[in-house]
Amino acid sequence: MHTDADAAVDALYRSDWGRIVATLIRLVGDFELAEEAAQEAFAAGVQQWREDGVPEFPRAWMIQTARHKAIDLMRKRARAGERLGQYVAELSKSVEQPELVGEEIEDDRLRLIFSCCHPALGLEAQVALTLRSLCGLETDEIARAFLVPVATMAQRLVRAKRKIRDAGIPFVIPQSGEIAARLDAVLTVIYLVFSEGYAATGEGPLVRRELCAEAIRLGRLVRRELCAEAIRLGRLVRSLMAAEAVAEVSGLLALMLLQDSRREARMDENGDVVLLEEQDRSRWDREQITEALPLANESLRGEPGPLGMQAAIAAEHCRALRAEETNWPEILRLYGLLEGMQPSPVVSLNRAVAVAMVHGPRTALVLLDELRVGGELDEYHLLHSARAELLRRDGNRLEATKAYERALALVSNESERRFLQRRLLEVQ
Repeated sequence: MHTDADAAVDALYRSDWGRIVATLIRLVGDFELAEEAAQEAFAAGVQQWREDGVPEFPRAWMIQTARHKAIDLMRKRARAGERLGQYVAELSKSVEQPELVGEEIEDDRLRLIFSCCHPALGLEAQVALTLRSLCGLETDEIARAFLVPVATMAQRLVRAKRKIRDAGIPFVIPQSGEIAARLDAVLTVIYLVFSEGYAATGEGPLVRRELCAEAIRLGRLVRRELCAEAIRLGRLVRSLMAAEAVAEVSGLLALMLLQDSRREARMDENGDVVLLEEQDRSRWDREQITEALPLANESLRGEPGPLGMQAAIAAEHCRALRAEETNWPEILRLYGLLEGMQPSPVVSLNRAVAVAMVHGPRTALVLLDELRVGGELDEYHLLHSARAELLRRDGNRLEATKAYERALALVSNESERRFLQRRLLEVQ
């Protein structure tokens, strides 16, 4: 009984934390209070579900319990009796149906991500707050993702929540004019959530499916909202938005779907990493690929943005039924465009890998050494693992050994560590 209850609470936490917190924030208007009430509700769930069994509607049970916890917390904190009375009256309303209406929950999640991405907050605070409030990551997990001490991240989260409260930032979906101003931040945050799920930085499995799924759900929600807003605003505005905002959201959604489609083939039965060219492509999710390819094409209309360009690169990989059929010259061309559009060391690293596939490892190693010596990526384990792989292919076992050892010193995920250790043994 204990095992079933604990598993049910854990599954609900991973799948519905963001939905539950979003609903509570709408009701109480305070990030800290909503999270504290949700945490107490989950703790109560562990204890009560062990004794009474898992309820028929777990999410509704958790929201009801969190409401009561919020009332208790406000009674402890309240100084103004009238305000407390208003909150208690609102929170005490019973849920008429065991499950909340799906559209209401989706709107709450949209409100939450736009609140987390308010321009009053810096980008790092926006990402951290989204990872905590919407995705349920613990503070130490977020700290690892940002490579900062846990105490630093805890303070950053507290400051962000209090800034939202003290500035009176409303928990609403912005008006059309404000959506465009926040869209870049929202898309960046969604993709960083997906990236943390796709290649987790901390301990545990390399892939965190619940984060990937949450990011894809959010991408769908934002795209749906933008398309609906474009229709409401009329033909002229719709054409402008379709060329820019909707196209870039489509690019993000396509990129996530295409990357996620390869999830089942990225690790073997032991949980070890399998390189893209060695993956069993019959295990790729063809339904997701079929859904994503038109979105990728849509994102390239007009002047494509960085996300649309990345989606186009991912689409080239997914169109190839065999690794040797990959159109590497086209991928190299697209990376060149992306590098000009959004120059960054990571884009340059990925372009160097494409150079190796087209022109051979030695040409690419020159580019990687420039990145390494320049210092921008010297602490990035993927640069050293990519360099080690190219050195191995070029037959330079001694330098490959050194590069694998450097990558091992920097990697934090256990699945990647095992892969690098296996490669190191091979070259030794």
